[in-house]
Order: sequence, then C-alpha cells, then structure tokens
Amino acid sequence: MKRSSSFFAAVVATSLLAGCNLAPTYTRPTVDTPARYGEASASSAGPDGSVWHEARPGDQVDRGSWWSLYGDSTLDGLESRVRISNQTIRAAEANFRAARAAVTVARSALWPTLGMGSSFSRLHASRTVENSSGVLPSGNGAAAVNTYSLQFDASYELDLWGRVRNEAAASAANAEASAADLATALLSIHAELAQDYFQLRALDTERQILTDTVASYRVSLKQTRALYRAGLDSEEEVARAETQLNTAIAQSTDLGVARAAYEHAIAVLIGQPPARFHLAAAPLTARPPVIPAGVPADLLQRRPDIAAAERRVAAANAQIGIARTAWFPQLTLGAVGGWQSSSSVQWFDWPSRIWSAGPQLAQVLFDGGAVKAGTEEIRAAYDQAAANYRQTVLTAFQSVEDNLAAVRILDEEARQQHAAVMSARHLLDLANTRFKLGIDSYLNVITAQTALLSNRETEVQITTRRLVASVALIKALGGGWNTAELSTLGRAASPNAGSGSDGAPHKG
Repeated sequence: MKRSSSFFAAVVATSLLAGCNLAPTYTRPTVDTPARYGEASASSAGPDGSVWHEARPGDQVDRGSWWSLYGDSTLDGLESRVRISNQTIRAAEANFRAARAAVTVARSALWPTLGMGSSFSRLHASRTVENSSGVLPSGNGAAAVNTYSLQFDASYELDLWGRVRNEAAASAANAEASAADLATALLSIHAELAQDYFQLRALDTERQILTDTVASYRVSLKQTRALYRAGLDSEEEVARAETQLNTAIAQSTDLGVARAAYEHAIAVLIGQPPARFHLAAAPLTARPPVIPAGVPADLLQRRPDIAAAERRVAAANAQIGIARTAWFPQLTLGAVGGWQSSSSVQWFDWPSRIWSAGPQLAQVLFDGGAVKAGTEEIRAAYDQAAANYRQTVLTAFQSVEDNLAAVRILDEEARQQHAAVMSARHLLDLANTRFKLGIDSYLNVITAQTALLSNRETEVQITTRRLVASVALIKALGGGWNTAELSTLGRAASPNAGSGSDGAPHKG
C-alpha cells in the first residue's frame, strides 16, 4: 500500500509539473482605435452614388473575388491567373508550407523519440602489452573477437516547464503569420494587376480620343487649305492647322510607350513572358463600385498584414516562456535494449540481451549571466514585435483615410471635370460657327479644339485615378479577407496557462 501511494504521488506531482507554462498569458497589444474614420464625416453619398458608404448589416460578407465588382470580364480572366502563375505568390506559398512543416517538427518533441541501431565489429588485441615492470611478454596474443549488436533506444523529455509546448505554440503562430503573409501577397498582386489594367485601358481610351481628334483635325486642315486656295484665309492659318494635326499624331504615338510598359507589367504579374502576351485595345468602361468602409476596428480582422504582425507578437510571447525554462533543470527519460554477442549464432539468444534505463537531469549552474541576458533579449524582441504591430495598425488606418479622401475628392472632381468637357464642346461649336460665318479667325477654332482635347484627356485621367483609388481602398480594407481564413495550425498547442500580461512567470 505504501509503494502504491508513493507511485501515485509521483505520478500526480509529475502531471502537475508538466502543466506548468512559464510564458506570460498572451493578450493582443492594445491600439488606440477611433470609433469611425475621420473621412467618413467629410461627405455623404453624392447624387450619382458615391464610391463608398458606411457599412450596413450584411456588408461584412466575404467579397471573395472583389475585382468582379468592376464588371470587366477581361480583368476577371487576368486575375484568375495570378494564383496559378505569379512567381511571387508561389514563393510566399512555399514559405507558408515550410512554416507549416516547422509546426510538425516542433510538435514532434511532445512525443518520445524511438531509434534503432545495428553494428558489427572485429577486434584484434595487441600481442605485446607492457606490464608494470616494463617487461614486454612474448606470445601469440589474444585472438580476434567479433561483436554483433542490435539495440533499440527511446528517450523522452518531460516538458515540466512548457518549453516544448511553447516551441510548438511559437511555430504555430509563425505558420499563421506566414499564411497571412501569403494573403497579403495575393491581395497586393491582385490590386496591382487591377490598377495596371485600368491604367492600360485609360491609355487605350486616350488614344481613341486622339484618333477621333486627329480625324477632326484632318477635316479642319482640308477646309483651311480650301479657304486658302480660294483666297479667304492665310497661309499662317494653314500652318497652324498642320501644326495642331502633327502634334496630336505625335501625342497618340507617345502613348504607346506607357501602354507597352503596362502590358509588360501585367504579363509578369500573371507569370507570362512579355513577348508572349498581348492585350487588344479596348476602351475604359469600368466604374468605381460601392465599397463599404466599415469602422476602424474592422481592420484588425480584415487586414492580413495586421493579422501577420499580431501572430508574430504571439510567437514572441511564447519565446519568452522558452527563454525562462533555462532557469530550471531539464529532465529526460531514456532506455536502451537489445542484443549483443560475439557469435552470430548466439546473437539473439536470451543471455545475449542488454538493457539500460534511467532518468537524466541537467541544470546549468554558472553561465556568466547568459540565461538572464537571453531572457532580456527575448523580452526586447517581444516589445519590438508589439511596436511593429501597433505601427502596422496605424499605417493601415492612414491608408484607409488617404484613399477615402482620394475617392471622395476625385468623385467630386469627376463631376466638375465633366461639366468642363461639356463647356469645351459648346465653346468649340461656337468657334466653328463664327469661323464659318467669317466672324472669327481659325485661331479661335484651334484654341477651342485644344481646350476640348485637354479636358477630355483630363476627364479620362480623373476616371482612372478614381478606379485606382477605389482599388487602393479595397486593398486598404483587406479586400474582403478575414482572420477566420487563417489556418488553425497550432491552436491546440497554444499556451493556455500563464500569468497576466505583466510578464510574471506562471507558477505550475
């Protein structure tokens, strides 16, 4: 009865010790989060529908392929090729797989390690051995001896202070951060592709405007030459018309440089050699969609870069627990068993068996302050990770505010610019009429044509900037991503025991 009680007490004591965890109880670092965006009160929806609005119930539904909101089938097809062919995404995905494998490596330490070894050796002793009198005896010496060995070994470290569990928790948190990094890379590449695509389509639209303008200029030049031949106009007016035409032609040609660059950039984003990729010209038809801005607190769940930074704080917190275990002894249980014989015939006989078993306790007695310094280093790394997390959140708030402002202001500017285009058209009609009636010179027509061309190009550029800003806003809001998409790797291994956030060690 006494032996049973002692054994039971030892088991209970070991179990209690195994439940100890020296890592601080993890809490997400606090961030000063405003109740709403400052730009949210700057304006309300415009009469033609703003590109953003306050979040309503149901707006938090995952938008998934957010680029489909623009209603461009060509863009949809290009975006679908990013995950498959983009090399940056492949690299991020490979990094995530490596981090996921590291979780398995860390968790494997929670289980005993089993091994097997087999060997054969043949030993021949020296025929002359010096005795205590310094005399070398003669003789043939001992015969050669064979040794056959087969043994199995097992070892298991008792995780008394939570070192192994915290290593597994840190690896799991890093794997989740890597998964969030992959989501960030995907979001960035998708957004960059959409922005490049809209820029390219804007150039196609500008070229079409210039093509129409060149055709109009050719007609005007033909009319001016006819008037000159009839003696009703001067050669100077003909030269002005020719200059205007040639300038428009040169502008149209110059657009090819930027278009080629955007086309090549899109090719690389979808993993294609630029020489094998081509997009046929098409006008810019997309319009900015309605985007729910939500509230700042949503970003903590909807931005993958924020999630990655937070997971790295959790990993650093687990590292504190690992560092603290260096103050305590390490207990390992080991056992070896097998067969060893000088004869292969008797190798596996019962008398040839060998075995050993016993615990091993290791503790550093003096290290010159290395353990203390190591703990301080890890604590500093935690503070750095927490500061990085807060800075990531603040930068995310800034990005949303910047793009909310850009979307709002450009929406207003687009309406104003459209009014400027209509005024320029009216001015050109008046100039043409007065020129045909002989009231004004052709110089007034050229001035009006130039003003219309400039305003039409500006209108396209503002539309493009609105689209680019809307994509940037979607990216800043997380693109519909949510922390629920993070892998649940290592959650079961996360330290549940610990102290408060003050960092005091937990008592097992």
